[in-house]
Amino acid sequence: MTHQKTYIREIARRLSEFLATGSAEDLIALLVVESELRGPRGNRDLARAFADVVREYAAADAGDCRTLWNLCTEFACTSPEGAPAGDPREILPFCGVCGIAAIGTITATFTGMALARLQDASLDPRPWVGEGVALGVRDLLAARQETTVAGLEGWVESGSWLPMRAAAAGIAESDLNEEPELAEAALKLHRKILIRIYTAGERQSEGFIALKGALGYTLGRVVMALPGMGFEYLRQLATLDDHDVRWIIRENLERDALQRQYPETVRHLRAKLA
Repeated sequence: MTHQKTYIREIARRLSEFLATGSAEDLIALLVVESELRGPRGNRDLARAFADVVREYAAADAGDCRTLWNLCTEFACTSPEGAPAGDPREILPFCGVCGIAAIGTITATFTGMALARLQDASLDPRPWVGEGVALGVRDLLAARQETTVAGLEGWVESGSWLPMRAAAAGIAESDLNEEPELAEAALKLHRKILIRIYTAGERQSEGFIALKGALGYTLGRVVMALPGMGFEYLRQLATLDDHDVRWIIRENLERDALQRQYPETVRHLRAKLA
């Protein structure tokens, strides 16, 4: 039996106990112990299994749905003091964020609530929480694309760098090659974010630096899905005399996928940046 199937079975058993007794102690112990044993790859599998079980249980019973929402919210709100970055207990906010998104895929009412919670969570500097937000955005886009894209545009309009990073990372996690409308939405979103990068006065904050780093790979994924419009946009960006924008372009041109499939175009763009 794979780790994923084992996780699903064990999480389902403990979630059933929680719903019956109201105690999440055994569930918390399982998540923390498995996180410590398995490391980063195990964390992703664990959070995915948690989200899958939460979605299944929440969809089956409206009362359980609300109870599970409250549990996931409690997990997601675990403070950095209670679950420092790199500590096995960071799995709790990671799973909580993924669980919130899983419930958000079930009904339109919960979609809006989930997007609001994920936006709040995107301000958390802990790496696993950030990854949870990106994975959650991906799941919401797969289930309720129009509502989620509109929500992400609101994140960009908020002017806060970390929600912008989460929006870019989340939409880039989606299967853009199979979803042309979503790919176009992703390009539009990146355009809005890059405008804010270009017009930014303050560029030394951790949030700005984190967003810039994320754009160093997310933009390339969008270009791969929409090479015509994507490369034209990179050409436009390359005309700007802005060191951060040009750094973002260079980083994306370093990606193997773009170099393999479009070597001549990449070379021409690099020459423009020289």
